[in-house]
Amino acid sequence: MPTEGNSLPPYQTAAEAIAPWLVEIRRDLHMHPELRYEEIRTAGRIAEILISLGVDHAANVGMTGVVGLIRGESDGPTVALRADMDALPIEEENDVPYRSVNPGKMHACGHETHVTMLLGVARMLSETPPSVGNVKLIFQPAEEGGAGALRMIEDGVLQDPEVDAIFAHHVYPDIDVGKVGLVYGTAWASTDALDIEVIGSGCHAARPHLGRDPIVATAHFIQALQTIVSRNLNPKDCGVVTIGKIEGGTARNVIPDRVKLLGTVRALTEETRTLMLDRISTIAEGIARAFDVEIRITHAGGYPMTLNHDQQLGHVRAVATEMLGAENVLVQESSMGGEDFSYFLQRVPGAIYRIGGRGPTVGGNPAHNSHFDVDERMLPIGAALLAGIGTRYLSHGS
Repeated sequence: MPTEGNSLPPYQTAAEAIAPWLVEIRRDLHMHPELRYEEIRTAGRIAEILISLGVDHAANVGMTGVVGLIRGESDGPTVALRADMDALPIEEENDVPYRSVNPGKMHACGHETHVTMLLGVARMLSETPPSVGNVKLIFQPAEEGGAGALRMIEDGVLQDPEVDAIFAHHVYPDIDVGKVGLVYGTAWASTDALDIEVIGSGCHAARPHLGRDPIVATAHFIQALQTIVSRNLNPKDCGVVTIGKIEGGTARNVIPDRVKLLGTVRALTEETRTLMLDRISTIAEGIARAFDVEIRITHAGGYPMTLNHDQQLGHVRAVATEMLGAENVLVQESSMGGEDFSYFLQRVPGAIYRIGGRGPTVGGNPAHNSHFDVDERMLPIGAALLAGIGTRYLSHGS
């Protein structure tokens, strides 16, 4: 195992040697998806594999999370590697042998590949521990809207031993296998979830003057929200306001008492985030006065912006360049999606990067799609990268 200069241990060779094992694990996890904070079987499989590898671990961290710890040959810093493990409430439509057997649930965002690759790291490092320091393996629940990262932090996942740096990756179906994508600065947007009620007064459809129609007010409210991005933001800034669900009314000849809306607001800077939320409140007040209704807005949670640390992302870039070649390391734009890895990065220096999952015949469908899938050749590549990123950070720093 090389120890001088910037040489990396031969993780690529080791990962390719266990590729069939990785595929077997990934397909098993894919067939048995579990939603946020329901990852009982998934956590059990992870613990079972860690035990078989002789890796110390703790279960039920952050409710259903699992944490493994691989100690090096001598004391030193601790680096954490994170994989999220929850699925989505989507009915899978892929015609594959490993199709989900849980109706209405699917790994449509690749989290089972993240778990698989981190288990690959566990296997390789259990056989050849780092020369110095510790590698903490974080298998996190509830990334999809449950803030599992925050719950694990509150349960002490960054302590005992204290984590000095943290890294993660996310599979991307629009990047080819063998390539990685890096985003400097804000990698993922902030996400604010809003529950909105438009409250009027119901009446017969034939006598609308006797009521206060929340449906008409809702229509104008939604239209007005679209002007926030087009007329209030600097055209060079990015923001998204989306109303994803509207619920109101019971019959064609009844004007209802209220309409319920579910929406999200996404931004890449705190200034943009604040402006958008303020404008939503101002527009709500104006529409409420104009249509004689009440509009109640409740903040229903969300994630802060995911801000990569330049030094740690530079470390990822160096390792990826050495393993994959400079031509396969892409610098990309921010995503308007959200990521609760942001909570880790608020507390510990680190970075999250994108790993390609698209092959000639597999992949390409977007995340959260019922036909999402990946080219499994990515599994050993991702495992080797994570192992190299973690151990080289321990040996050489960033």
